[in-house]
Amino acid sequence: FRRRCCRRVGAAVFQVTEELDRKIRSVFPFRFTREQDRVVAEIAKDLRGPAPMYRLLQGDVGTGKTAVALYAMLVAVRNGCQAALMAPTEVLAEQHFRTIARALERYPVRIALLTGSVRGVERRSILAGLASGKVHIAVGTQALIQEGVDFKALGLAVIDEQHRFGVRQR
Repeated sequence: FRRRCCRRVGAAVFQVTEELDRKIRSVFPFRFTREQDRVVAEIAKDLRGPAPMYRLLQGDVGTGKTAVALYAMLVAVRNGCQAALMAPTEVLAEQHFRTIARALERYPVRIALLTGSVRGVERRSILAGLASGKVHIAVGTQALIQEGVDFKALGLAVIDEQHRFGVRQR
Protein backbone atom coordinates (compact mmCIF):
# COMPACT_ATOMS: atom_id res chain seq x y z
CA PHE A 1 0.00 0.00 0.00
CA ARG A 2 2.70 2.47 1.05
CA ARG A 3 4.71 1.74 -2.11
CA ARG A 4 1.66 2.37 -4.36
CA CYS A 5 1.05 5.71 -2.62
CA CYS A 6 4.67 6.75 -3.11
CA ARG A 7 4.62 5.83 -6.79
CA ARG A 8 1.65 8.16 -7.31
CA VAL A 9 3.55 11.01 -5.67
CA GLY A 10 6.49 10.60 -8.01
CA ALA A 11 10.20 11.16 -7.65
CA ALA A 12 12.95 13.41 -8.89
CA VAL A 13 13.89 12.63 -12.48
CA PHE A 14 17.65 12.57 -12.98
CA GLN A 15 19.63 13.07 -16.15
CA VAL A 16 22.20 10.33 -16.68
CA THR A 17 24.14 11.11 -19.83
CA GLU A 18 27.10 9.23 -21.27
CA GLU A 19 29.32 12.11 -20.18
CA LEU A 20 28.03 11.96 -16.61
CA ASP A 21 28.44 8.19 -16.60
CA ARG A 22 32.06 8.58 -17.73
CA LYS A 23 32.78 11.24 -15.09
CA ILE A 24 31.32 9.18 -12.27
CA ARG A 25 33.16 6.05 -13.35
CA SER A 26 36.43 8.02 -13.32
CA VAL A 27 36.05 8.37 -9.54
CA PHE A 28 36.76 4.68 -9.09
CA PRO A 29 40.31 3.29 -9.33
CA PHE A 30 38.95 0.19 -11.06
CA ARG A 31 36.62 -0.77 -13.88
CA PHE A 32 33.20 -2.10 -13.00
CA THR A 33 32.60 -5.79 -13.57
CA ARG A 34 30.06 -6.93 -16.14
CA GLU A 35 27.50 -7.49 -13.36
CA GLN A 36 28.15 -4.05 -11.86
CA ASP A 37 27.77 -2.52 -15.34
CA ARG A 38 24.42 -4.28 -15.72
CA VAL A 39 23.16 -3.14 -12.31
CA VAL A 40 24.40 0.43 -12.83
CA ALA A 41 22.54 0.55 -16.16
CA GLU A 42 19.34 -0.66 -14.47
CA ILE A 43 19.72 1.89 -11.67
CA ALA A 44 20.41 4.69 -14.15
CA LYS A 45 17.23 3.71 -16.02
CA ASP A 46 15.24 3.82 -12.77
CA LEU A 47 16.73 7.20 -11.84
CA ARG A 48 15.69 8.64 -15.21
CA GLY A 49 12.06 7.71 -14.56
CA PRO A 50 9.36 9.55 -12.59
CA ALA A 51 8.59 6.69 -10.17
CA PRO A 52 10.54 6.20 -6.93
CA MET A 53 13.14 3.47 -7.22
CA TYR A 54 12.83 0.46 -4.94
CA ARG A 55 15.72 -1.86 -5.64
CA LEU A 56 17.40 -4.59 -3.61
CA LEU A 57 21.07 -5.06 -4.39
CA GLN A 58 22.46 -8.37 -3.18
CA GLY A 59 25.99 -9.67 -3.26
CA ASP A 60 28.72 -11.20 -1.17
CA VAL A 61 31.14 -9.09 0.83
CA GLY A 62 33.62 -7.47 -1.55
CA THR A 63 31.47 -7.63 -4.69
CA GLY A 64 31.23 -3.85 -5.04
CA LYS A 65 27.79 -3.04 -3.66
CA THR A 66 29.12 0.16 -2.06
CA ALA A 67 30.66 1.24 -5.37
CA VAL A 68 27.32 0.76 -7.13
CA ALA A 69 25.55 2.68 -4.35
CA LEU A 70 28.11 5.49 -4.61
CA TYR A 71 27.56 5.65 -8.37
CA ALA A 72 23.82 6.18 -7.78
CA MET A 73 24.46 8.76 -5.04
CA LEU A 74 26.77 10.71 -7.35
CA VAL A 75 24.07 10.74 -10.03
CA ALA A 76 21.77 12.38 -7.49
CA VAL A 77 24.44 14.89 -6.45
CA ARG A 78 25.28 15.83 -10.05
CA ASN A 79 21.57 16.44 -10.59
CA GLY A 80 21.43 18.97 -7.75
CA CYS A 81 20.12 16.67 -5.02
CA GLN A 82 21.53 15.18 -1.87
CA ALA A 83 21.98 11.50 -1.07
CA ALA A 84 22.01 9.54 2.15
CA LEU A 85 23.37 6.14 3.06
CA MET A 86 21.92 4.66 6.26
CA ALA A 87 23.62 1.73 7.99
CA PRO A 88 22.35 -0.23 11.00
CA THR A 89 25.43 0.32 13.20
CA GLU A 90 27.88 3.12 13.87
CA VAL A 91 30.79 0.84 12.97
CA LEU A 92 29.32 0.07 9.53
CA ALA A 93 28.37 3.73 8.98
CA GLU A 94 31.95 4.78 9.80
CA GLN A 95 33.32 2.16 7.39
CA HIS A 96 31.09 3.44 4.60
CA PHE A 97 32.01 7.03 5.42
CA ARG A 98 35.75 6.28 5.25
CA THR A 99 35.37 4.34 1.98
CA ILE A 100 33.33 7.10 0.34
CA ALA A 101 35.57 9.88 1.71
CA ARG A 102 38.62 8.10 0.31
CA ALA A 103 36.96 7.69 -3.10
CA LEU A 104 35.92 11.35 -3.23
CA GLU A 105 38.96 13.02 -1.66
CA ARG A 106 39.93 14.65 -4.98
CA TYR A 107 36.41 15.82 -5.81
CA PRO A 108 34.30 18.75 -4.57
CA VAL A 109 31.64 16.54 -3.02
CA ARG A 110 31.01 17.23 0.65
CA ILE A 111 30.12 14.27 2.81
CA ALA A 112 29.24 14.04 6.48
CA LEU A 113 28.91 11.28 9.04
CA LEU A 114 25.88 11.53 11.32
CA THR A 115 25.43 8.98 14.08
CA GLY A 116 24.00 9.05 17.57
CA SER A 117 27.43 9.75 19.04
CA VAL A 118 27.92 12.94 16.99
CA ARG A 119 26.95 15.74 19.34
CA GLY A 120 27.34 19.41 20.10
CA VAL A 121 28.92 21.81 17.65
CA GLU A 122 29.77 19.07 15.15
CA ARG A 123 26.17 17.82 15.08
CA ARG A 124 24.76 21.32 14.67
CA SER A 125 27.21 21.98 11.85
CA ILE A 126 26.20 18.78 10.02
CA LEU A 127 22.49 19.51 10.49
CA ALA A 128 22.98 23.02 9.12
CA GLY A 129 24.90 21.59 6.15
CA LEU A 130 22.11 19.14 5.38
CA ALA A 131 19.42 21.81 5.66
CA SER A 132 21.33 24.26 3.47
CA GLY A 133 22.39 21.67 0.91
CA LYS A 134 26.10 22.23 1.59
CA VAL A 135 26.43 18.57 2.55
CA HIS A 136 25.95 16.51 -0.59
CA ILE A 137 26.14 12.98 0.86
CA ALA A 138 25.19 12.02 4.40
CA VAL A 139 26.31 8.69 5.79
CA GLY A 140 24.97 7.55 9.11
CA THR A 141 22.73 5.44 11.26
CA GLN A 142 19.10 5.96 12.22
CA ALA A 143 20.31 9.39 13.35
CA LEU A 144 19.66 10.43 9.72
CA ILE A 145 15.91 9.98 10.15
CA GLN A 146 15.46 11.50 13.59
CA GLU A 147 13.39 14.58 14.29
CA GLY A 148 15.31 17.75 13.52
CA VAL A 149 17.24 16.27 10.59
CA ASP A 150 16.15 18.11 7.48
CA PHE A 151 17.64 17.75 4.02
CA LYS A 152 17.34 20.62 1.58
CA ALA A 153 16.88 18.30 -1.42
CA LEU A 154 17.19 14.60 -0.62
CA GLY A 155 17.04 12.79 -3.93
CA LEU A 156 18.29 9.30 -3.07
CA ALA A 157 18.39 7.18 0.07
CA VAL A 158 20.42 3.98 0.25
CA ILE A 159 19.72 1.63 3.12
CA ASP A 160 22.43 -0.88 3.88
CA GLU A 161 21.32 -4.15 5.41
CA GLN A 162 17.72 -2.94 5.24
CA HIS A 163 16.47 -6.13 6.87
CA ARG A 164 17.97 -4.88 10.13
CA PHE A 165 15.64 -1.87 10.21
CA GLY A 166 11.96 -1.81 10.96
CA VAL A 167 9.32 -1.24 8.31
CA ARG A 168 8.83 2.36 9.37
CA GLN A 169 12.53 3.21 9.14
CA ARG A 170 12.80 1.69 5.68
